[in-house]
Amino acid sequence: MNVEQHDGAVSRLAAAIGEPARARMLYCLVDGRARTSTELAVVADVSPSTASVHLQRLKTQRLVKLFAQGKHRYYSLESADVAAVLESLSVLACGSRNTFVPNTPNGLRAARTCYDHIAGYLGVSLHDRFQTLGWLSTSPTARDNTCDLTPSGTNALEALGIDVEATRTLRRRFAFACVDWSERRPHLGGALGAALLSVALKRKWVAQDFDSRALRVTTVGKREIQARFGLQV
Repeated sequence: MNVEQHDGAVSRLAAAIGEPARARMLYCLVDGRARTSTELAVVADVSPSTASVHLQRLKTQRLVKLFAQGKHRYYSLESADVAAVLESLSVLACGSRNTFVPNTPNGLRAARTCYDHIAGYLGVSLHDRFQTLGWLSTSPTARDNTCDLTPSGTNALEALGIDVEATRTLRRRFAFACVDWSERRPHLGGALGAALLSVALKRKWVAQDFDSRALRVTTVGKREIQARFGLQV
């Protein structure tokens, strides 16, 4: 792809995201759940026929994907990279301030999903703690905030039940620092972040309502996070 083609592709992506109804649809899907075009039409406050046109535009630009189950057709974000872009745009949309004061609702700010990994104060705190414990490493030449596990980090996360080698083979970035929309500091994204959320849900450290991105840390979760990571939630 030459420079002209690249610039054109970026322009088309920006235009696809930039329409308010389409933006509402995309942000509705950031929780990682799939939804029907009817549900997304309600979210975007448009007619079903208009929603179909918008969704086709998003699908053409590879921002959403479609899959069928029985009589129903569901839409979800194309990938975690799309969610990361949307999260970054939220940071830019709030603007810069000398002293950042988040106005995110308390439930979402405390803990939420960012596509398929943990965000909010909990996600940022876990990322910070993993760095303090020496579990994460970052190369000075790394692009896109890419990070990796140290040997001690690999051992620690494998002890939680995460198959680190299998996670590395997935067709997505292994791990990266994703700038958090509400905290303006990084939480752990990528396949590793998704694996951590999966473990937390499976072990009932966190619980999630169907209609919200918010995560609720359970009593068991508070105890386990303190014991395993030395982090008080």
